Amino acid sequence: MPADAPAPRPGPLAPGQVVDGFVLEERAHQGGMAQLWRVSRLGSVDPLPLLMKVPRIKGGEDPASIVGFEVEQMIMPTLSGVHVPRFVAKGDFTELPYIVMERIAGASLRPRFDAAPVPLDEVAQVGAKVALALHDLHRQHVVHLDVKPSNIMFRAAADGTPGEAVLIDFGLSRHDQLPDLLEEEFELPMGTGPYMSPEQVQFVRNDPRSDLFALGVMLYHLATGARPFGAPTSVRGLRQRLYRDPMPPRALHPDCPPWLQEIILRCLEVKPERRYQSGAQLAFDLQHPEQVMLTERAERTARGGTLGVMRRWFGAMGAEPASDASAATQTARSRILMAAVDVAGADPALLASLRESVQRLLRTEPDTRLACVTVMKTNRIAMDELTDKDGSSKHVNLLVQLKNWARPLVQAIAPATGVPDGRITFQVLEAPDAASAIVDYAHKNRVDQIVMGARSSGGLRRYLGSVSAGVAADADCTVTVVRAPSSARSGGP
Repeated sequence: MPADAPAPRPGPLAPGQVVDGFVLEERAHQGGMAQLWRVSRLGSVDPLPLLMKVPRIKGGEDPASIVGFEVEQMIMPTLSGVHVPRFVAKGDFTELPYIVMERIAGASLRPRFDAAPVPLDEVAQVGAKVALALHDLHRQHVVHLDVKPSNIMFRAAADGTPGEAVLIDFGLSRHDQLPDLLEEEFELPMGTGPYMSPEQVQFVRNDPRSDLFALGVMLYHLATGARPFGAPTSVRGLRQRLYRDPMPPRALHPDCPPWLQEIILRCLEVKPERRYQSGAQLAFDLQHPEQVMLTERAERTARGGTLGVMRRWFGAMGAEPASDASAATQTARSRILMAAVDVAGADPALLASLRESVQRLLRTEPDTRLACVTVMKTNRIAMDELTDKDGSSKHVNLLVQLKNWARPLVQAIAPATGVPDGRITFQVLEAPDAASAIVDYAHKNRVDQIVMGARSSGGLRRYLGSVSAGVAADADCTVTVVRAPSSARSGGP
């Protein structure tokens, strides 16, 4: 054979065949674009279950599917964490193209859509898990751009219930720091019709909020049993979402609570800046429905009128959206800030210093969300007194004090109306250990930074110091400890 002759293509794959040290055990799936094989590494005792993905190349395939496989081979080695399959190896197109990755043992989300509408607590739970998976992906510079039920799996938890959400199939994805082969080679919108965002329809591929739009479509379907925009198969049909509102979920499923309709319709806003700005912020609302700020979206019972549709239709004609967003930068500027406030025990000077520090951060980071938290200490074993001497609820009293502390922050964000538009929430945690409660809350809600106060004098110094020190030692995010001005501390014992 001449030295420059192309390598011969292998014949059909079969069980028992060895490919680059991987033994094909059985075919797990035969799709239109690729085959999936359960494989094992020859001679390895590594217990990690493996899956080999091999594109179907027989001639006449959609060129985008071939380029998409190249994209997936390029992106998967850059990813890590529990929300993506672990990458193992890849094969070159000159011989046999493939990707070997971790095989996820859990189930995909697809079967739940056959049962839709599903219980509303399940809608919120599933949505929060997927939102956190997307947040993690976006922090790794990747926009998925094909978020749909069949591309979401769940790791099996120890008790057999669905665990962490796992995103698969990165053939349409875009990495901030790698070439976008699909954008370079094709001029049609890329995605799956029912889930494509308005900006994808208009050929914008760099905005991570596109993935949150797709998640909104899935939440709508799970809650109502219907898709908000149907299943269009043409560009003309796809463009209707630029100017046509979906039917409000409560019009289809009256049991849908206002807070869930608020979340879903916010995800489905045409303009990305009107949606949630990060997956973590969306997950926060899904996990804390009592904190959701309701707007007119929550009260809608019908689509917008003809005049509004026509106005948006003319606005969409010739509109060329320009997004300067990227996955990592958009996520970085849409942070969750936690103010851990000892409203019951801290002196006024410390509370004022803490509030000033938080206000400076909110002014410099306008997309940041603030979670104001205080801890109501409870006994580990003995029964707790839940009321004060006057019979009022301790929990409610702390919540009122927390809101009073934050009132200047609310007014600074929305001085005209005093309404924070959902950017500020309030939570009283009940726990025997304040530091652990703060750390656990921050971890569960993907908090980016904790700001808290610490006394520097007085008889409680050792106790309160241990709280801030414990949080700083154990939190998996930035911790800023604020002290009262020295003039306020000078008179202390």
